[in-house]
Amino acid sequence: MLRNWIFRRGPTSGAAAQPASKTPGAAAEDAALKHLQQHGLQLVQRNYKTPGRGGGEVDLIMREPDGTLVFVEVRQRSGISQGGAAASIDARKQRRLVLAARHFLLRLGTTPPCRFDAVLLEGRANSADLTRIEWLRAAFDVPQTF
Repeated sequence: MLRNWIFRRGPTSGAAAQPASKTPGAAAEDAALKHLQQHGLQLVQRNYKTPGRGGGEVDLIMREPDGTLVFVEVRQRSGISQGGAAASIDARKQRRLVLAARHFLLRLGTTPPCRFDAVLLEGRANSADLTRIEWLRAAFDVPQTF
């Protein structure tokens, strides 16, 4: 049963799950994680990286209540002058996300339903300047060979 599997790098809830450093990226991930948890998703792993050079990283790996595994890219921009946060998830970044997701899935005995989401933040996540959080479900399509 899919609900029985979860990989943890450490505690997935409460203060202990927060990163020690509060860099802008970590603060954005904290805000995105809180937003997704408020919508019923459960943290599976944070900052999953493939080994070696040229690999990929997934900011958050979450699980929907129905068992769907969600690979989440978190993007923060202070404004939309450069196209906003969504514009920064280009084809190269998508390929690296898919690479990291494939690597993660190799650890599972069976492959659950999966999708790639993005959480976009405008403003500074660790201040009152945060103006908007947008959750894009199925933010991009993955080739059938995934």
